[in-house]
Amino acid sequence: MDRATPPATVDDFRNRLSGLGPLPKRLRQCAEYLAGNLDRIAVSTVAELATGADVPPSALMRFCQLMGFAGFSDLQRLFRDALTPGLPDYATRLQSLKAGGANQAGAPAALVAEFIESGRKSLENLASSMDGVALSRAVTVLAGAGTLHLVGLRRAYPVASYLSYVCEKLEIPAMLHEASGGLDHRHALRPGDALLAISFAPYSQETLALAETAVQSGLPVVALTDRLTSPLAKGASAVLTVQEVDFGAFRALSATLALALGLAVAVAARRGE
Repeated sequence: MDRATPPATVDDFRNRLSGLGPLPKRLRQCAEYLAGNLDRIAVSTVAELATGADVPPSALMRFCQLMGFAGFSDLQRLFRDALTPGLPDYATRLQSLKAGGANQAGAPAALVAEFIESGRKSLENLASSMDGVALSRAVTVLAGAGTLHLVGLRRAYPVASYLSYVCEKLEIPAMLHEASGGLDHRHALRPGDALLAISFAPYSQETLALAETAVQSGLPVVALTDRLTSPLAKGASAVLTVQEVDFGAFRALSATLALALGLAVAVAARRGE
């Protein structure tokens, strides 16, 4: 295998990891640790990852070079770019739409049509890529919970709040964690409960913190996120991924809401059996 060219994507990196042949002990430890901790690469230092792999930092640097990178910073940049796509701010997005003719007569209807189309594509992508095994596992976990804790902030908040409404109507005991007023309700987590955590890049630190608390407390966590390498996936009992197609760098929640609603109804049906 030609390792002179570094992997261009996280998936390429994962594939190259899985295709590595026999390695010296320390390089093998690096490969095994990174393969099991992909979510840590973007947010950890060389020293932290080396400690996790139980190797000296120099061994980790040699492993990066083996994979085709000039050094650790290049490897980390690959993962940081994947975790934070770098969407422009909202003023820039709006300006781009105007430059494209969105301020002309009849544009409102055209804009709605574009968002309808992006939503259609998102739903089609979800239908073709949905992991049925992970979905069944998520339903089993959530249906067996005493209280279902819901958390999703910023862009994910509409999904979490809608799920809270649906759970009430379906008579599923649920609690919405909003972080309103800076209040921290992590102490409401009790044995036998489960957490449904929702977050997309750039990931909410509050959501990640609550998920980590739940995992450390021995509670099952179902992650609804945008990729399997999401930091939210670490320690989760089930990971559901959904990708939204954007228009003008604006991303709606068409597919995410469809997946969330289907999940809630399936949980209610399972609880009623």
